[in-house]
Amino acid sequence: MLEQLQSIPADPILGLSAAFKKDTNPNKIDLGVGVYKDESGSTPIMRAVKLATERIQQTETSKTYLPQAGVAEFNTATLELLFGADSALIKDGLVGSVQAPGGCGALRIGAEVINRSQPGTRVWLSNPSWPNHYPLLEGADLKVHEYPYYDHANHAIDFDAMMRALAETGPGDVVLVHGCCHNPSGADLSLEQWQALTDLALQRGFTPFVDAAYQGLAHGLEEDARGWRAMAERVPEMLIASSCSKNFGLYRERAGAIVFLTRDSEQTQIACSQAMNAARQIYSMPPSHGGAIVGTIINDPALKAQWLTELDEMRERINGMRDALVDRLDAAGHTGFQFIRTENGMFSFLGISEQQVQKLRDDYAVYIVDSTRMNIAGLTSSNIDYFADSLIKVLEG
Repeated sequence: MLEQLQSIPADPILGLSAAFKKDTNPNKIDLGVGVYKDESGSTPIMRAVKLATERIQQTETSKTYLPQAGVAEFNTATLELLFGADSALIKDGLVGSVQAPGGCGALRIGAEVINRSQPGTRVWLSNPSWPNHYPLLEGADLKVHEYPYYDHANHAIDFDAMMRALAETGPGDVVLVHGCCHNPSGADLSLEQWQALTDLALQRGFTPFVDAAYQGLAHGLEEDARGWRAMAERVPEMLIASSCSKNFGLYRERAGAIVFLTRDSEQTQIACSQAMNAARQIYSMPPSHGGAIVGTIINDPALKAQWLTELDEMRERINGMRDALVDRLDAAGHTGFQFIRTENGMFSFLGISEQQVQKLRDDYAVYIVDSTRMNIAGLTSSNIDYFADSLIKVLEG
């Protein structure tokens, strides 16, 4: 049987990382892989995470299975981060959380529940979007459609085109929206645009599905949640896929959650029960360690304060690299990159040609994906001059 299988090409970004590792150029820079990097170029374990891990190791007494919903403290923490500790939605039981293996697990379980409710649901993705959105949703038999989002020529959201496309949606459709730090463009909806999108959801009857993978890395933990919180106050139902990979640095621990909002606490619990049943059929129980870390941090004031300080440092470092890069390009007379300052999170499209992307790779060992999406967090004070000089040479080549 297995001899009938054919090899599947490697993921383009993972293939790029493999090529980077083989490159012997001492000045090589990896701006492709989508993980946070600090000033030394490594992806560190946050200090708050280390302290929480030590506490868990000292107090944990069993490795038995978790309940199907996951770590209770993690689910409580997730709802507080998404909606605020004083949220009436939490107090009234209108939102519920089920732990999942990372943001991918949350997206897939959310998709499974959607398909159980209405098989073959149309789900709308921004163009462009994170490439893994497609297999995660299509794998649950949802029908993916696209709405315009990023205008490459003007380096900005084409909100009018987005709204015109979504005006074609109807009751039973689902619209997936990036909560903040849009991947891959870095261009985020303003609060006013979130409000206009909410108006449209109420008019057309579609269900919002928010991918909240980068909360805290755009403007701040509370600031980044304003859009989906404003939406949650008004729409009758909503899904959110939450991930702690980036803002807690828990990439390999796979700490995520699928969150359901309805206007009836009983219906919210029904949705959560469906999510747990779907998870039982796929992976049975969620992993414990990442959820336990997040729950420990959020429920301890000192650890939470430490984590927030580190999260601020991460965000400020990324934003500092954005400014530093644009400053260097401006000084060389290349003033068309101002959009990089205004975008959020780890990613931006550089907006050069595929040939220039290849020249950066071949001549200067600078690795970005062919779409020109670059990971700003891969820049440091020790490599930014080399990157800027390499880019300028390619632009003027």
